[in-house]
Amino acid sequence: MKFIFYTFCYILYPISFLFVRNKKKYAFGSFAGAFNDNAKYLFIHTCEHCPDIDAAWISDSRATVKLVREHGFKAYHVVSPRGIWHALTSKYWFFNSYTSDIFYSFSGGAVCVNLWHGIGLKRIEYNILTGPLGDRYQKRNFKEVYYHPQSFRAPDYIVTSTPFQTHMFSTAFRVPPSRCLEFGYPRNDVLTYTDERRLDFVKRYEPKTTMELIERMKQYSRVLIYMPTWRDSQRHLFTQSMDLNRLNEILKSKNELLILKPHSYVVVDRDSQTFSHILFLPGTLDVYPLLPYTQVLITDYSSVLYDYILMKGKEVILYLYDYREYLNERDLFYPFDENVVGKRVFDFDDLLRVIDQHDYRMDEDERSRLIEKFWGETVRYDSSQRLLDYVRGL
Repeated sequence: MKFIFYTFCYILYPISFLFVRNKKKYAFGSFAGAFNDNAKYLFIHTCEHCPDIDAAWISDSRATVKLVREHGFKAYHVVSPRGIWHALTSKYWFFNSYTSDIFYSFSGGAVCVNLWHGIGLKRIEYNILTGPLGDRYQKRNFKEVYYHPQSFRAPDYIVTSTPFQTHMFSTAFRVPPSRCLEFGYPRNDVLTYTDERRLDFVKRYEPKTTMELIERMKQYSRVLIYMPTWRDSQRHLFTQSMDLNRLNEILKSKNELLILKPHSYVVVDRDSQTFSHILFLPGTLDVYPLLPYTQVLITDYSSVLYDYILMKGKEVILYLYDYREYLNERDLFYPFDENVVGKRVFDFDDLLRVIDQHDYRMDEDERSRLIEKFWGETVRYDSSQRLLDYVRGL
């Protein structure tokens, strides 16, 4: 069945080139049918500020289509008549990963703008040299190419931030530097909004759960959030690398809250343990509107570090308990040590000490250096509007 489905998709793809595409029609989508990340924020900005643009969210999730429509925006299921028509007649496609975020077979003739979903040090796409993805991009055997056509369709444009990052993205996606748009990420705009504007955004476009969480977070003297990188061997990450009981006692003594944001593949055993000062976020909840109401980020090799430091007055702990193993197993495009900032911790006991003693003050000079290196001028303007202005001028 899988082979038949992909064969059908290959038949559809050349047909999609026959449709006349309207420059005033934009299609948006994200991985796994979700409403999230850069595409979500750019879509909302487009709907709010560009009434002449016919923008629609395309998803294979009926729940997502319903959610977006509840916000008052256009949304279609990808295999519905209106969804198919909008995808086939939109001149511009915006997505977070690949054209499969909308539907690869309908992308012929569209100008595809990849917004991507991370910025940082890891090798991605054609830059990956080892592991299963290394085999996909370097060996390109028939099976890999046939069942992952979206991986080999280069976007027309990809959004980056600085020449430093353009070099990595250009080689990763085989897109010339002239088509790497150094405009920064739309999702980061909400981090630097005024509090009034951010709360208005939350009330209008986020579930009630988000506002309830913000109000709860204000009751603590400090809020920390742990956002680790996904590891193939760490499905039970939070119990493998942490003693949550000990951590909860320290947090409780200081009236501090720790929010854990698990990857969708991480197993969270909520039934066996409940904690007064540790909170697990649902995997589907958008964490970006919550980040400004935290004071400390705990992470490791995740690109969320670079987004987080855009907010002034924040602190960072790098919990690197598997530092040697991770760097040996995962290719990095840039050297780790010279491209991160934050208090480095290599075991759980030291993590407890650092949290207990508040020993994680940010080096502001290093923070400024990294912001300039990874974000440059993009911190000084509205990334969504800059990108839309560029597309309108094509």
